[in-house]
Amino acid sequence: MELFKNLTILSLEQATVLPYLTFRLAQDGMNVIRLEHPIYGDPNRLIGENVLGEERMNSYFLCINSGKKALTLDLAAPEGLKIFHSLVTNLNVDIFATNQLPRNYKKLGIDYESIKAIKPDIIWLGLTGFGPDSNEAAYDPILQARSGMMELTGEPDGDPQVLGIPLPDMGTSVHAYGDLMKALYKRAVTGEGSCINYSMFESSVSWHTVPITQTASFGKTIKRRGNTHEFFAPVSVYKTANGFVYLAVGNDRQWKSLVSLDLFKGLDSPEYEKNYGRIKDVENLNRLINGITSQHTSEELIDLFNSITLPVSKIKTIKEMIADPLVERRLLFAEDKSTKTKLTLAPPPNMTPFLESVGRQLSFPPRFGEQNREIYSDILGYSDEQLKNLKEKNII
Repeated sequence: MELFKNLTILSLEQATVLPYLTFRLAQDGMNVIRLEHPIYGDPNRLIGENVLGEERMNSYFLCINSGKKALTLDLAAPEGLKIFHSLVTNLNVDIFATNQLPRNYKKLGIDYESIKAIKPDIIWLGLTGFGPDSNEAAYDPILQARSGMMELTGEPDGDPQVLGIPLPDMGTSVHAYGDLMKALYKRAVTGEGSCINYSMFESSVSWHTVPITQTASFGKTIKRRGNTHEFFAPVSVYKTANGFVYLAVGNDRQWKSLVSLDLFKGLDSPEYEKNYGRIKDVENLNRLINGITSQHTSEELIDLFNSITLPVSKIKTIKEMIADPLVERRLLFAEDKSTKTKLTLAPPPNMTPFLESVGRQLSFPPRFGEQNREIYSDILGYSDEQLKNLKEKNII
């Protein structure tokens, strides 16, 4: 869509929460330019294996930075701030985003009011751990712990566990994506920019719809439940003759369909007819189901449950998940022109017109400062001598 291809986002980003958001915006076709400090850069460039055999391009960084350009700039230097202002103006930046600590906003000249003074219709986004009034350090697991996510994850008698994915990071990105789209619509209608502050903590807590209402309104204690469900049964992992399946019976009608099968007729009793009765005796019920499922293969059971439209799945490895036809047809790709390294990337939550137009191929994640010459020279007009001087002074 040409609409998004004409939008530019300048992002002072590092780690995961903001890079994942701009990765999503790149999938819409936006011109995403990531800013990094010329000495320290994004720490995530140094995480994972050195798969390319070069500095600052380690495997962890490659996962969510395709489709972007990269500049280095020291905003703390007066000359660097002057260059930053030129970028905002000459690139006609639509969105500026940062996940710096709030105490750095004014010091670096990246606060909303300062940028608004040179670009009145700017859409400004700040992603922080605990909001614009807090400078408390925050990493994803800390947010999982403080938001109650870990308290709800793991076996009932085991230790609290972190989730398998960084939901506070990625969940905040998803929430902020929606607000950016609202801000773009507001600007299209009114011509006005926006100032958006996002707290990763508040974003994380917002997922707790059932636990908060059940706890605060009805005094219920919500705890870890392992693979079972607090309110529905049978919902759990069940052993099979060659592995495991996850079965989810979400209502009494589905239960009736299950016990109508010859394999499960023995479970068709009055006390299990309603979900309340099944929840009340869930441990014994799961034991009985395991006694049946363990005698049959995962494939046999999946075919059987699918025949009555009962939600079921094999518990797939990541490799198996990638090979799923529904995933495989949506995977994204990037190839490095110099090393010929090919990346397979996670699919978007919804295929965008831009991704379809480019055949799901994004540009390779940018090297550290890869577009310095392209943008500083070709767009801002700096000569080779000036660029050399700026680099010697560690401004770029």
